[in-house]
Amino acid sequence: MSTLKEIAACLERGEDQRVHELTAEAVAAGLAATEILDDGLLAGMAVVGERFRKHEVFLPDVLLAARAMYAGLDLLEPLLKAEQAPRRGKVVLGTVRGDQHDIGKNLVGIMLEGAGYEVIDLGIDVTPEAFVDAAEKEGAAVIGLSALLTTTMGVMGEVTGLLRERGLEGQVRTLIGGAPVTADFARQIGADAFGYDAGDSVIQVQALMEETAC
Repeated sequence: MSTLKEIAACLERGEDQRVHELTAEAVAAGLAATEILDDGLLAGMAVVGERFRKHEVFLPDVLLAARAMYAGLDLLEPLLKAEQAPRRGKVVLGTVRGDQHDIGKNLVGIMLEGAGYEVIDLGIDVTPEAFVDAAEKEGAAVIGLSALLTTTMGVMGEVTGLLRERGLEGQVRTLIGGAPVTADFARQIGADAFGYDAGDSVIQVQALMEETAC
């Protein structure tokens, strides 16, 4: 088995120490950081993401795989910056104003990073202005909004409304999700997509990025 395939396989099993060791070996062998990232770390995380989407693995498995991914990524980050390696795109992520829940949002962030996206995580209790300001500043193509309380869902509509006010509708896309959120609600507030779980959210972001690039 090649080093990169072994990195991917160990990441799938959540073996963070082994992933760190193998990543160091790959770097020492002269492999490009982008190759290690794409064919090792991201390849392994893609399998975990697909298995999670199919309910073949569960949240603890994803968290272990994410820890292993970060163990390798810590070594690659300075090399990737030196190579000026492009990521697949930027996503601003956060839980909306008035809501303190972040487990689902964090999982989406992990899955997006595992799929090769740069995630700007604003945390919890985020105002509409903070979402839109961050998207403008970072040049993000997608804003991901999470809510677990029905009382905070309306803030999502404030974000889509603010994007329209600033002339950014269509330029910055919105993805919404959370336990009480539905596809019908997404249509009502003019959101571009609804993610019913973390795996589906990655698929929706990929589709939004492709649309924005056209």
